[in-house]
Amino acid sequence: MTDLDIAKEIELKHIRTIAAKLGLEEDDIEMYGKYKAKLPQTKIDSDKVNQSNLILVTAISPTPAGEGKTTMSIGLSEGLNQLGKQTTVVLREPSLGPVFGIKGGATGGGYSQVLPMEDINLHFTGDFAAIEKAHNLLSAVLDNNIQSKTNSLGIDARTVTWKRVMDMNDRALRNIIVGLGGPTSGVPRETGFDITAASEIMAILCLSDDLADLKRRLGNIFVGYTFKKEPVYCRDLKVEGAMAALLKEAVKPNLVQTIEGNPAIIHGGPFANIAQGTNSVIATRMGMTLSDYTVTEAGFGADLGAEKFLDIKCQSAGLSPKAVVITTTIRALKYHGGADLKSLTEENVDALKKGIPNLEKHLENIKQFNLVPVIAINRFVSDSDAEIETIQTFAKENNVRVALAEVWAKGGKGALDLAQQVIEIVASGESNFKPLYSWDMSVEDKIETIATKIYGAANIEYSSKAKKNLRVIADLGLEGLPICMAKTQKSLSDDPKLIGRPTGFTITIREIEIAAGAGFLVPITGDMMRMPGLPAHPASENINIDNEGNISGLF
Repeated sequence: MTDLDIAKEIELKHIRTIAAKLGLEEDDIEMYGKYKAKLPQTKIDSDKVNQSNLILVTAISPTPAGEGKTTMSIGLSEGLNQLGKQTTVVLREPSLGPVFGIKGGATGGGYSQVLPMEDINLHFTGDFAAIEKAHNLLSAVLDNNIQSKTNSLGIDARTVTWKRVMDMNDRALRNIIVGLGGPTSGVPRETGFDITAASEIMAILCLSDDLADLKRRLGNIFVGYTFKKEPVYCRDLKVEGAMAALLKEAVKPNLVQTIEGNPAIIHGGPFANIAQGTNSVIATRMGMTLSDYTVTEAGFGADLGAEKFLDIKCQSAGLSPKAVVITTTIRALKYHGGADLKSLTEENVDALKKGIPNLEKHLENIKQFNLVPVIAINRFVSDSDAEIETIQTFAKENNVRVALAEVWAKGGKGALDLAQQVIEIVASGESNFKPLYSWDMSVEDKIETIATKIYGAANIEYSSKAKKNLRVIADLGLEGLPICMAKTQKSLSDDPKLIGRPTGFTITIREIEIAAGAGFLVPITGDMMRMPGLPAHPASENINIDNEGNISGLF
């Protein structure tokens, strides 16, 4: 059966029943129909957060074969609940661009899903729409001020980097010209669209402590310079209050359920190859307040999502994970070992051994944060006993925990070994989180630390534009912000073709963007895509709905 077929077979519990599992009354939640609800921030208790156990799920470098990180996160939470540990999984919201593009939905798979999957994958509770509107309000006010003769800040349109956003893959909007049509239609200038998940507003929402902090961060958004070379921030346009008003409901995390009827909190959705790639601080704290164990995931491989989760989110919010799960598949490791994509279902121990160094590097990276990892082998039908044994032998020889997980086929039952391993790591107290770098270091030193220690780079080079950006950052007094590297997810390097564990390479910093509202700097490596395009045959071709409202083709 397809993921959608499996999801439709499940008899959903009313959301008040799910809330009761967290100790919440019906009046404590704001229901969006029978199966979705918003959770009020007033329920967050810092003392309980400090007593809870946070588990991070990450992965090896992604491949076209897929790794199943979200599926593993959900399955692990089910397994922990089966072992008597009150557990909530906390995830990001799917973006409509990938849903209708290549990737499809992002609610897990098989018998390890969050429900109602159609709602979550489509409009859900409107959070993305609110972020889109808040972002574009700033865009509209900005262009209006550039044109204005009575309320003008004297903004130099050539310095404006703030674009517009929409939650759809549309390559035709990457580069556009606005303001055509004469003086009453604005001032002509080049701009473009990013996808909503790449918006700084998304990053801000996911790092904010509360509504007041959200509004403060919105005001700090840097948009450009005046003709007098003075910096212009969102607060100078007096629009942060209106933007925060649009986000009044979006700032509240969403409560849904897993296939096995356990709580799941879903909130926010920044991409990990551009932004921080994790759900909101508010959602994570909510899960930790209401549960003994909170399982969360960070986008793409441990070199991206996990590093940003630990160096940005955890430092910003004062969080300390107790264990880290590194999701891996035999198919993906064979790909990293040079096997052809079409042959990944065939046994190939030699290719597997050649691909294991990629896993090895991600394990080393997690250990640099003084955290204890466990390898989760996401089992597929094509995996042979010899291939499974190869990874288990590697783990034993390197004194690393490993668990075979069958969460797609068996849900929580397929994650019992993994769940037990996590419980043992937490009980041991071996993890004692320490960040990779101090925010007080120079920008260049922070970039070098990430590039050399996490990616394995030998050198770092800066373009002339990046060097100019460094001077601007210094002039604005923003050198103390953490680093959010924008890099391909396909490789540990900035070259997507270098799979496995490349060495001796040079990381090239093309430019450095300022996300003063989110509170980080974004060094851009390679050709990063902020507005994806659709494939020749997008997933939307397979999605339909009948007269009774039943959706088909969503996966």
